[in-house]
Amino acid sequence: MTRVNNFSIEVATVNGSGSQTANNVLMRAIFQMGVPVSGKNFFPSNISGMPTWFQIRLSHRGYAARKPETDLMVCMNPESAAEDIARLPPGALCIYDESLKLGNCRQDITAFGVPFQELATACCPEMKFQRLVKNMVYVGVLVRLLGIEMSEATLALARLLKGKAEALNHAAMDAGYQWALANLPDQEELRVQREPRSGARLLIDGNTACALGALFAGVTVVGWYPITPSTGLIEGLAEYAASHRLDPETAGPTVAILQMEDELASAGMVVGAGWAGARSMTATSGPGLSLMTEFIGLAYYAEVPGVFVDVQRVGPSTGLPTRSSQSDIKLCAKAGHGDTLHINLYPATMEECFRFTYDAFDLAERFQTPVFLVSDLDLAMQSWITNPFEYPEGNLDRGKVLDEEALKKIQAWGRYRDVDGDGIPYRTLPGTPGGKGAYLTRGSGHNAQAVYTENPAEYTEVLLRIQRKILSAASVLPQPIHLECGGKRGVLAYGSSDPAVMEALDILREHHGTRLDYLRVRALPFSETIGGFLRSMEVVYVVEQNRDGQMAALLKEFFPKEAPRLRSVLHFDSTPITAQTIVDQILSQEM
Repeated sequence: MTRVNNFSIEVATVNGSGSQTANNVLMRAIFQMGVPVSGKNFFPSNISGMPTWFQIRLSHRGYAARKPETDLMVCMNPESAAEDIARLPPGALCIYDESLKLGNCRQDITAFGVPFQELATACCPEMKFQRLVKNMVYVGVLVRLLGIEMSEATLALARLLKGKAEALNHAAMDAGYQWALANLPDQEELRVQREPRSGARLLIDGNTACALGALFAGVTVVGWYPITPSTGLIEGLAEYAASHRLDPETAGPTVAILQMEDELASAGMVVGAGWAGARSMTATSGPGLSLMTEFIGLAYYAEVPGVFVDVQRVGPSTGLPTRSSQSDIKLCAKAGHGDTLHINLYPATMEECFRFTYDAFDLAERFQTPVFLVSDLDLAMQSWITNPFEYPEGNLDRGKVLDEEALKKIQAWGRYRDVDGDGIPYRTLPGTPGGKGAYLTRGSGHNAQAVYTENPAEYTEVLLRIQRKILSAASVLPQPIHLECGGKRGVLAYGSSDPAVMEALDILREHHGTRLDYLRVRALPFSETIGGFLRSMEVVYVVEQNRDGQMAALLKEFFPKEAPRLRSVLHFDSTPITAQTIVDQILSQEM
């Protein structure tokens, strides 16, 4: 039976061998043929020399979650070859380096040995480049074997490389294609065919989408320290800013991006710049965020805006830096000392990575508080298909900022006075003329006038007002998305779990006759829509990629009466969650 545009390819190679370019050429060529495709790179945290795997999933139905089984394996790594071959399902195809001598290892798969080194040597006499172009040989082999259009592979290569590098890699790709044409039989099990596509589509990663969101939001100050998997966000932002954020008169930059000595200093810069009126941000991961906690607590209590992008990875401690997780949910919700609750945004798509980052700056200034964009490695570093982003309309929301004219009309200035009854005070920016706008920002006890105090009643008043302010944000944050089926059982998820949940719902309905409502949470504080959903269900399965059910714990805190309805579906082995994982756990709990 032929599977057209509905299978997975996995390339098993060595970290640091240059395979990323080859894999991206292969994936982009398929994408350019209109085929829904996604890519996931599983790589170690060391510099080079360890096994790495790249999975390309083709799905005519648009499924983008990790596929647990591999239909076509490219074996290039001697150290992992035996294990890679062993986990292939019966009937799978395998392309391997003939020097590995794997031809007779399994009788229930189809395996082809390819003289990769011989072909690389023939098309690239310079030995120092042979190791790199060797990977492009398997691209040519797969182009021929699967029916991928060579013209699209050539175009994809030209997008990534130029000059001599492009010429050498194109020669290697063509060598692989010609060898496969002459030596491999035609196969019909797995085929790639062009699909019609309506409208433009992009292939992008979440870090890039977030960088663009910050750029459009008018970010002016970035304090950061490199940490996997968030580094690419700031590097991408710096690259875009160098071209698109220049003063038209001086040609100088209009955004300051400074690498600090550590995460603590980065957070201090974000808070200081936010206090001074800049649109400031940082990007980090769990270990970095923990170091930023004291400054985050200061910003929460002193009511200073700033955007913190947390690209989650596996912990505890430094954990597995290059693997994905949703284990910072509680940290982002409560970062600080004492009683805190932060505005969190949970994107699940590339459009949301872009838009939520953009919105985070408006929310931070409107509510005068740190705002967290909670991403993860799977969203941030993997490749996703998306519609083009919509250009943000309207003016930037700077919130309740008093200028000189407004200050003239005020008789009694009080930085933390709740004038409008919404919990949000008015603020001034340093240097505002008029003389009445100055105040001392402090993280120690203060009253409505921003004056130092240890009076219990005044402290309580400030803390309750801040709580009321943050909770009021629920009505303007991105609302949950509810897919209804009319039943009394539901699934609740967030972030990068969404693709697996959507696929799992189809499997449950089509193969098990189980229909479930689905609510995707997109922000904290939770809106009443979530409470209504929980009350309407008899059972709600909360899907998370962490060990302790952190989102479920927050839901129980906000909606304690609905706690008995919640059932956790958990995945925390460091790989992105699959649809089958969700299906199996739901079915086991329903038995």
